[in-house]
Amino acid sequence: MKLIQSSIIVAVCAVSSCIRVANAKLPLVQVLAHRQRPNFAITRKVVFDLRGGASKKKGGRTASLYSNSSDKATKTATGKKKVQAHKEEKKSAVSDTFSKYKAILPLTRAYITMVGAVTLLGLVLGDELSQGLLALDPIRVMYGLELWRPFTAACFLGPPSIGWLMNAYYLFEYGSSLERAFGTAQHLLFILLQIAFLSLFSAFFGQPFFAQSVITSMLHVLSRSMPNQQVKWLIFTVPYWTLPYGLMASDVLQAGNAAAALPHVLGILSGHLYYFHKKVWPRMEGGEDWLVPPAFLTRIVEGGDRSKAKDSISIALKTRKKGKGKKLGS
Repeated sequence: MKLIQSSIIVAVCAVSSCIRVANAKLPLVQVLAHRQRPNFAITRKVVFDLRGGASKKKGGRTASLYSNSSDKATKTATGKKKVQAHKEEKKSAVSDTFSKYKAILPLTRAYITMVGAVTLLGLVLGDELSQGLLALDPIRVMYGLELWRPFTAACFLGPPSIGWLMNAYYLFEYGSSLERAFGTAQHLLFILLQIAFLSLFSAFFGQPFFAQSVITSMLHVLSRSMPNQQVKWLIFTVPYWTLPYGLMASDVLQAGNAAAALPHVLGILSGHLYYFHKKVWPRMEGGEDWLVPPAFLTRIVEGGDRSKAKDSISIALKTRKKGKGKKLGS
C-alpha cells in the first residue's frame, strides 16, 4: 500500500512539472531534468497530508512531538505546576526580601541586624543566662573588661512579641530618618554617645537593658528638629514634640506601672543632651559645635569621595574673599 502511494505521488509531481514547463515553453532537456528531479517540498507536504500529520497553521504553533513550550515545561500532565516552578517562586521571594534588606541605610541595617542576633542569642540561652551574659553590669565592664555589655544592653528588646515588633519598627523608622538627615558618620557618633550616656544613667538607676531608651532618644531628637509639625498618633493629631511623651504614656498604661516610664525618661534626657550640644549651644554667643565626627571616621564610613567633596566645599567657603558689595541699581 505504501509503495502504491509513493508511486502516485511521484507521478503527480512529474505531471505537474511537465505542465509547468510546457506553459513556460522550455526545451526538452530541461523537461527531462524536471522529470528526474521532483520537488521535495511538495512531496513532503503531500506525504504529511496522506499520513494525517499536523501542519503549521497561520497565527498558531506547529503541533509536533518535538515542539517546545515554556508553559508545558513548568506544568505536569494534570496541569499543575512542577516543584521546580515553586522553587523558582520561593527564590524570587527570598531575593526580593534580601534586596529590601540591602536597601536599608548601612548603620540602621547594622543596628537592626545586631538586635536580631542578640534576640536570637537570648532565646538560645534562656532568661537567666541571657541576663547574666548580655545585661549591663558596671563592675564586670570595668574590672572584668566585658566590654560587649553596653552594646548588647543597647540591642536587647526582650523576647519576640508584638511589643518587640513595634520597637523594631520604631528603631528602623527613626534610625533611618536620623541617618538620612545627619549622614552615616554623624549618626554613628550619635549612637555611640547615646550608648555612653545611657550606660551611666542605667547603671545609676539599675536598668540592665536600655534599647527602649535609645529609641526614645532618637524620637526626641527628631521631634525637637521640627517641634510644631502636626503628626498622627493613634487617633489623635498632635505636635511632633509631644510624641515621645505620648509613647511613654501608652507604655505606662499597658504595663499598669509607673516604672515603665523610666526608660523613656532616660531616653529623653540623653537625647536632649545631644540635641542641646549639637543644635542649641552652637547658636549661642561663643558656642561651638564639638559633636563633629572625625575626618578619618567620615572617610571610613561614608567613603573618600564624599568626604573630599565636603572638605573642598568647606575650604572654599572659609577662604572666599569678602567684599563690600554693591547696591542694586548702582
